Amino acid sequence: MAERWATFGIDLHLDPSGPGLRRGLTDALREAVRGGRLAPGARLPSSRSLAADLGIARNTVADAYADLIAEGWLTARQGSGTRVAARAVPERPAAPTPHRTPGRLPYSLMPGTPDLASFPRAEWLKATRRALATAPHDAFGYGDPRGRPELREALAGYLSRVRGMRADPGHVVVCSGFAHGLRLLSQVLRARGGRRLAVEPYGLDVHWDLVHRAGLETAPLARDALGTRAQDPGGADAVLLSPAHQFPLGGALRPERRAAVVAWARRTGGLILEDDYDGEFRYDRQPVGALQDLDPGRVVYLGTASKSLAPGLRLGWMVVPPWLLPDVVDHGGGRTVSVVEQLALAEFLTSGAYDRQVRAARLRYRRRRDSLVRAVADGAPHVRVTGIAAGLHAVLELPPGTEESVRRAATWQGLAVKGLDFFRHPGVTDPAGDALVVGYATPPDHAWAGTLDALLRSLP
Repeated sequence: MAERWATFGIDLHLDPSGPGLRRGLTDALREAVRGGRLAPGARLPSSRSLAADLGIARNTVADAYADLIAEGWLTARQGSGTRVAARAVPERPAAPTPHRTPGRLPYSLMPGTPDLASFPRAEWLKATRRALATAPHDAFGYGDPRGRPELREALAGYLSRVRGMRADPGHVVVCSGFAHGLRLLSQVLRARGGRRLAVEPYGLDVHWDLVHRAGLETAPLARDALGTRAQDPGGADAVLLSPAHQFPLGGALRPERRAAVVAWARRTGGLILEDDYDGEFRYDRQPVGALQDLDPGRVVYLGTASKSLAPGLRLGWMVVPPWLLPDVVDHGGGRTVSVVEQLALAEFLTSGAYDRQVRAARLRYRRRRDSLVRAVADGAPHVRVTGIAAGLHAVLELPPGTEESVRRAATWQGLAVKGLDFFRHPGVTDPAGDALVVGYATPPDHAWAGTLDALLRSLP
């Protein structure tokens, strides 16, 4: 019984000061209420609990409570304890009226996001419960900077089976998404003396900015009618590619160019960063295997659950060559990812729930893609839809000189969409032409028909 005071009551931070304990405690409680730190209706600790916490006599606390009840700051009722009185609310100044900004557009075809309404909440909850029930106690410590072994083993098996990779669990590093992995690798490259990263001519400026902040330059690769000319990275130290489904133009890197860029890496000691951008979503042909399989010693593979599950989970992974692994770990590794989320994803993978989720999403997105293609063919037959063999977006090729006017028309129709020029690297001098990049996975099912109508009304 002697130590039970530590297990009952609620906590309250107070610093009684002034002449006498009773007065000091009364003043501290009054100020906490007056300043709003103790909100109206907030329950206070029992006199016994607070006295034990402060190391003072219980009668002192009881007397202080009685004084404040008499003054109207507190109330006391049988069975509900001592609470802050509603009449003691301090008058708050009115908040200034915020500057009005335009609201979000009602429709969105922004690329890079799945249908968030389709996140498998029930299955994820089951996986989380099972993972927590079976997790060892040491799972909740600081752990291995590469990530939880359960997840690394599950990922290695999945990637070997589905993406045709040679993945050892010891070489897998868990990270909080692609951007985190790219930042780590850019820092490692710069620390090793690297200066330039070759990138695809079209991509995301947020990724290029990450590279620049790490101290590296980005140099766009050339392109032709067959896609990115990845076989010629010039004087770059490394090259960043999305070979399975290039973003945003949508093609796959041709076999001869895959072989050529790997040969370049072997010959020069260069490194290939493989962004497996929505590589699991193939519709019209067999999936393209990961580039990493051609040379695991020269390719870092990066994947995420942002398209297959949801970007808000912040779950990604890298498969790192053994010679580079110590540097990646030294720069932080995967310590930023919640252990609970790692264990849940491991359970999701090993139970088969991840495969079921990807298959269901693939079917749903293929129907979306087919619906988009039919609608554009019927409503705007002069607009060509490309880059649709895989992924979660399509490219709508527009008449020359119309991209900006079409994008403005879309805004008038309440539709958020990006033009192709938004994704062009500043160093590209021969743009691919006018087009819209349409993320057909983004709208929830109930908004799909309205979104499609808004798109068709925007096209020339």
